Amino acid sequence: MKAEAYQVEDLDQLNIIHITGTKGKGSTCAFTERILRSYGLKTGFFSSPHLVQVRERIRINGQPISSELFTKHFWRLYHRLEETKDDSSCVSMPGYFRFLTLMAFHVFLQEKVDLAVLEVGIGGAYDCTNIIRKPVVCGITSLGIDHTGLLGDTMEKIAWQKGGIFKSGVPAFTVLQPDEPLAVLRDRAQQISCPLYLCPPLQALEEGGPPLTLGLEGEHQRSNAALALQVARCWLQQKGYQDAGELKASRPSLPGQLPLAPVFQPTPRMQQGLRHTEWPGRTQLLRRGPLTWYLDGAHTTSSMQACVRWFRQALHRCERPDSGSEVRVLLFNSTGDRDSAALLKLLQPCQFDYAIFCPNLAEMASTDNADQQNFTVTLDQVLLRCLAHQQHWSRLHEEQVSPDPWSTPGQEQDGPASLLLAPHPPHTHSASSLVFSCISHALQWITQGRDPLFQPPSPPRGLLAHPVADSGAMVLQEAAAIHVLVTGSLHLVGGVLKLLEPSLSQ
Repeated sequence: MKAEAYQVEDLDQLNIIHITGTKGKGSTCAFTERILRSYGLKTGFFSSPHLVQVRERIRINGQPISSELFTKHFWRLYHRLEETKDDSSCVSMPGYFRFLTLMAFHVFLQEKVDLAVLEVGIGGAYDCTNIIRKPVVCGITSLGIDHTGLLGDTMEKIAWQKGGIFKSGVPAFTVLQPDEPLAVLRDRAQQISCPLYLCPPLQALEEGGPPLTLGLEGEHQRSNAALALQVARCWLQQKGYQDAGELKASRPSLPGQLPLAPVFQPTPRMQQGLRHTEWPGRTQLLRRGPLTWYLDGAHTTSSMQACVRWFRQALHRCERPDSGSEVRVLLFNSTGDRDSAALLKLLQPCQFDYAIFCPNLAEMASTDNADQQNFTVTLDQVLLRCLAHQQHWSRLHEEQVSPDPWSTPGQEQDGPASLLLAPHPPHTHSASSLVFSCISHALQWITQGRDPLFQPPSPPRGLLAHPVADSGAMVLQEAAAIHVLVTGSLHLVGGVLKLLEPSLSQ
């Protein structure tokens, strides 16, 4: 059966919510989708990247579409595009992300969703999701420096790109931004008569009511939830829903500033949506026997700062063992043009006993899941990058042990005090680091067979023949509690989840 021949105009019926930003846009989309689903609406949700399987990018009612549905729509769209190629003008098939974007639109139209939440891939102005002409509402999450090769190397340039999703007459909301990018967003909106509002903090919506419980951990998620509430409420009002939250107060904005979004009382269904939001790989905890896994795909400096704060708070809340030692392990990788040295420096205050580096490769023979493979780099290239991470980490440790003799006594060497953890007695191996060729080998060493659900075959002979690996194995085997932070790359987090949660591959 052929795919429908949709036109751009057909996308208007999807009632789209369009979200962009640097940090937290996926979480904001997840909050928004879950809030509106609590109203009984049939939702579509397109996001990127995926963690384990590519069909995670296209969701109906919060669940990835089935393998059967993915296969059906993939081949329908593929054949339709083959038939309509214009060989005379050398028009090629769309690339990976663009194809999946088109496929998501086809799925949502075929499944007749009530609304579709779209997460921008990169940027906004030139992102392929920006083909939509009439979204119902737009949102901008926290902005920061990322993808500089595509978006520019200043906050102002990045804000201009993100503001490219604004449409004339379509309401848009932003979280609080630094002055310069906020001014760019304001000017971009004014040029096309887009009403842009500044979100009040979540605390303002909680005043006079119960504190809001979020399904996603971390203080930074409160900003994402505040934006999601405004976007969801705006959508409900535009569609004529009466139960969209009672206004508490109207706060006037100062001259020259953005108008403030309304302060309202979140409805019980909104509260339910926030409470039940799930978004794997973002501030996610897995407790398995003596091991606690802290999974967060932070990959920018601002998101890594948030990740460190969350990790610190989670450690503070966890129960201390009655006896025996606690061990902290970092599992890290970073890809692309990101400044891994800056990310690793932010992680120094966490006082890890071991730092483990490996590529975003679940297993050495990853023939079972092409969705997690990157065919644009070789194994040698990614291993060399892991070795570079290890060298950065070693240098940072040397600087920590031998601080600048000219620095002011008592001056913090590792960043703001808000990121520091409570004292953690260092082991003699506190500078230890290892590089493994894949995630599976790294997890085998970290778990030492103590994760009740991760029980792979015995590692190859000689895999762990290293003094640090030998001594560390004994420490991990005897530890009463092992805390493992997995961060630096969402693809690394996805590979870890694939091995720890096999059900995600089914």
